[in-house]
Amino acid sequence: MLNRRNLLGVAGAGAATLALGSLAACGSGNAGQEGNGTIQFWSNHPGSSKEIEQKMIQAWNTANPDTPATLVDGGANYEELGQKFNAALAGGDLPDVIVASDVTWFNFALNEATTPLDDLWKDNGIDANSYVDTLREDYAYDGKHYGMPYARSTTLMYFNTDVMKKADLDPTKGPQTWDEFAQWAPKLKAAADGKPALIIPDGTSYLDWYFQGMIWTFGGAYSNEWEPTFTKAESIEAGKFLADQFKQGHIAIAKDANNTFGIGGAAALLQSTGSLTGLTKAAKFPFITTYLPGPKPGATTGGAGLAIPNGISDERKKNAVKFVDFLTNTKNTIEFTQATGYMPVRKDAVDDPSEKAFLEKNPNAMTAIKQLNENTAPQDFARVFVPGGGALIGGGLDKITIGGQDVNKVFSELSSETQKAYERDIKPLIK
Repeated sequence: MLNRRNLLGVAGAGAATLALGSLAACGSGNAGQEGNGTIQFWSNHPGSSKEIEQKMIQAWNTANPDTPATLVDGGANYEELGQKFNAALAGGDLPDVIVASDVTWFNFALNEATTPLDDLWKDNGIDANSYVDTLREDYAYDGKHYGMPYARSTTLMYFNTDVMKKADLDPTKGPQTWDEFAQWAPKLKAAADGKPALIIPDGTSYLDWYFQGMIWTFGGAYSNEWEPTFTKAESIEAGKFLADQFKQGHIAIAKDANNTFGIGGAAALLQSTGSLTGLTKAAKFPFITTYLPGPKPGATTGGAGLAIPNGISDERKKNAVKFVDFLTNTKNTIEFTQATGYMPVRKDAVDDPSEKAFLEKNPNAMTAIKQLNENTAPQDFARVFVPGGGALIGGGLDKITIGGQDVNKVFSELSSETQKAYERDIKPLIK
């Protein structure tokens, strides 16, 4: 499987003007560039985390009255936050810290819109090795790091155990392969009174992220580094499997898949671990979380980190990196993940007595932590590094499911459009 952490070096990054929009890389000339003495944290509150974010900020402000922080709504999702940050880069007031998702951080780094953190870590006594290695290295580019892990996730399967029992399936484990899921699906559908065996969020809600693990298990991929591989026979096979399962009514696609599953509208759900706490509270039935089907790797890492704009003063950067270190320290990552369902980002968190007790009481929360090392791989370049790649792929997957379009045709178009975006926005910058 591809390892995006060994990304090729890039020259002339400051000259890039990617599809995200022309970025004022250094933010020079921005009014209010030096800020007002308050650390501005722009967040979209991943995993409905606004309340816990405010709690962490209050603790920071109590301990650091001379450098208080404030929480700013950055948008309803990662894309809206990215658009708001782009606008600030073009001439607005820059924040001190932003949430940067798996599909936005790289383009910000490529454009020098966000600052490398390695020297800031060293100069401020921050131990970068205390972060989970896999999660930290997801933000490595050209020998430097451009983010600190925050709301990190893997994809999971959620199964209604009442339905599993009714279907005479073992209610303690999920299918080992997608072929096995296809065998289970009619039983699950019948046990769920004709409702889908599995529901997955649509292309506007990151179907491209969820399907990525599935395409790997068929031997396909979105890309081989920068080379699109949508038209590879194994990739086409995976697309046809998804389309066929949708056509049979075994798999359903919906914008609010969480709600459908939570009210009993499907036997199972493919979703982020970041939805775990909300579903635990909302669902009126017992459920288990499981790894995604193999063969391994069958799931991707995802979620978001925290980045610091490049065009703010050195003093603001120093305060910002200390604030980010605080937000993600062992105590806070434990509280944040318990409140949301995301994975702890510090290595020592899982050994903390309070976390051990929580995981023992909530075994569903342990699934993502274990799967991270056993069943995940870094994402394909075509989704996370090509500007707009995720949205392009998600739209294509909607076409072959909801739209009923031909898989070969749609995947050929995805290949062509991805290649064009790469040649236009990325290739000129590669050494």
